[in-house]
Amino acid sequence: MKRVHSNFLFIFAIPFFLFSTAVAQEKAKTAKMRVAVFAFEDKTDHRWHWWNGQPPGDGMADMITTALVKSGNYRVFERQEIEKIMQEQALGMSGAVTPESAAKAGKMLGAEIAIVGAITEFGYKKQSTGGALKKIGLGAAVSKQSATVGIDVRFVNTTSGEILKAENIRKEKKNLGGSLDTEDIRFDNQDKFDESLVGKATREAIEDIVKLLGEQGGGSGVWEAKVVMMKDGQVIINGGSETGIKAGERFMVYRTGEEMTDPDTGESLGAEETKIGEIEVVNNNFGGKGKASTCKVLSGTDFQKGDVVRQK
Repeated sequence: MKRVHSNFLFIFAIPFFLFSTAVAQEKAKTAKMRVAVFAFEDKTDHRWHWWNGQPPGDGMADMITTALVKSGNYRVFERQEIEKIMQEQALGMSGAVTPESAAKAGKMLGAEIAIVGAITEFGYKKQSTGGALKKIGLGAAVSKQSATVGIDVRFVNTTSGEILKAENIRKEKKNLGGSLDTEDIRFDNQDKFDESLVGKATREAIEDIVKLLGEQGGGSGVWEAKVVMMKDGQVIINGGSETGIKAGERFMVYRTGEEMTDPDTGESLGAEETKIGEIEVVNNNFGGKGKASTCKVLSGTDFQKGDVVRQK
């Protein structure tokens, strides 16, 4: 009888465990990573422009932003917000956004992850009768045509400045006969871009970048918010309904110590963290824009602006 009773409890426990795990996983997905996508550096011949006049580096950054927003898994900052911070802090004055400057700007915006990159290939090629690859001119007609898009992309943790992922993405689309793309330096509209070989290659590259970010769990795999202020005995954090936070959710609060750097290389070695308390969301729409929450204190004292907030 005892064995039957034990087996019954074990069998009963399996669906309960699976249900509990599913609930925990769903809750872990609630809060959205905050991502800042910076304009990509164009390392090609600068001949190409988007249908709205943008250079490819700006156009690709906008495409990534749109794709991330459509996924529903991230809160993505507007390009205007990013450019304003870059200008105010005189970052990227050299014309290229570095992981260091992106991390600094991203941190000031409140983003966890900064996406930076460079376009290394963008355009068309033809295969001559001799088999050698050459660029073709406007309106050329050949039997074989291909478009290549190459991107170097990096995901940067804005808190530590660490490069979490670096990848080279290269996409090639071929047309082996029939109608061929006209290689204009600027597309008339988005539809023509989407229908072109280079447009299709670009879309595939963007999809790979979004997939890579998802595989990284949004980069670091740990959602974070920050304490904005204490108000009337409650804690205000910079995450709300817009980032998926719900009333009743509980978070741990940590204090980050002084950053340590390697004396030889200057590389960041991280910083020690101390757990200082626990909070619970009371109102996830503080300020009426869904970007901040009011939380009651469950444990701890002396919460300060800049303290790190994470899910339990």
